[in-house]
Amino acid sequence: MSVPTTLSDASLAEIDLELAKYPADRRQSAVMAALRIAQDEHGWLSKEIMERIAEYLDIPPIHVYEVATFYSMYEHKPVGKHKISVCTNVSCLLCGSGGVLDHLKDKLGIGPGETTSDGRVTIKEVECLGACGGAPMMQVDKDYHEFLTAEKIDKILEGLDG
Repeated sequence: MSVPTTLSDASLAEIDLELAKYPADRRQSAVMAALRIAQDEHGWLSKEIMERIAEYLDIPPIHVYEVATFYSMYEHKPVGKHKISVCTNVSCLLCGSGGVLDHLKDKLGIGPGETTSDGRVTIKEVECLGACGGAPMMQVDKDYHEFLTAEKIDKILEGLDG
């Protein structure tokens, strides 16, 4: 897999729409949106892409790196077609997120930080997804799944496309 180094014209236009929401002297305010847009285009954020974002926003690269490394939704290496983020913060942990990870490992043969050999699924352990009332929970791509059981997890996995 090649390392992404550029942003398409469509992504730059989308970043411009985000920039228009902020005063000209507050371009840094669009950094989270720019990172999301770049990740949507490439699937992950290379150092080169983060530097390109910093250049485009006219801010120091460290400001982009700080945001990209703080939030768990940004990926710094290639991930599978489907990303499963399992919350292991206190509410989810007390309600069985360890069992969720164990079940996923049994079903997929991978653990947190790993991707299936076919590149289909990556599992990621995350600190909090803000759905404590539905613990244990996980996010699959952009969809939340709460009150997980082994049966629910199996149905979710069966519903993932190739």
